[in-house]
Amino acid sequence: MKLYPLFLLMATATVLSPGPGVVMTLTNSLRYGVRGTFGGILGIAFGALVVAAISATSVGVVLATSAVAFTVLKFIGAAYLIYLGIRAWRAPAFKFAEQTTHEASFGKRFLEGISLQLTNPKAIFFFLSVFPQFIDPSMHYAAQFSALVLTYSALVVVIHCAYAFSARRAKNWLTSDKGGRAVSKVAGATFVFFGATLATAHR
Repeated sequence: MKLYPLFLLMATATVLSPGPGVVMTLTNSLRYGVRGTFGGILGIAFGALVVAAISATSVGVVLATSAVAFTVLKFIGAAYLIYLGIRAWRAPAFKFAEQTTHEASFGKRFLEGISLQLTNPKAIFFFLSVFPQFIDPSMHYAAQFSALVLTYSALVVVIHCAYAFSARRAKNWLTSDKGGRAVSKVAGATFVFFGATLATAHR
């Protein structure tokens, strides 16, 4: 596999970049604590595996070449992001003292993470366009592809966990009335922004 160190750096920069997944992790960390983020983080990571697998099949090729398929998936993703944004915007200020453990259902957060990743058509085109550049055609394709995908998913887990712990360290401000309201509004506006951006995106 060629240029693996370069892929590692590029994938790290991509995962670090603020996006809907990062907002979800920070929001879950503030609402449910670090443990409450694991379901969503693993869901996002697993979603990356699924998206990568899809991109390696004819489904990925169809989405990359069909304007109709791209448009349908794009608007599904945009609608989901906007829904998350409205829900976050309307949510009350975070109150740590009032939180209970059962609110952070692992399964629910896991499904939310997967949904967030699967409704992002840009992820499919990322895997379609980026991965081939780092695969040596003279070597086994499946082994190289698997290594790159697992690396990307592992980076999602590590980096998002770091985001979750960082949010907890700033909880005194973030969980005050002022900070709590700010987080709800910023998270909501960010999700809506990404949803609107996705809805108006062109290939």
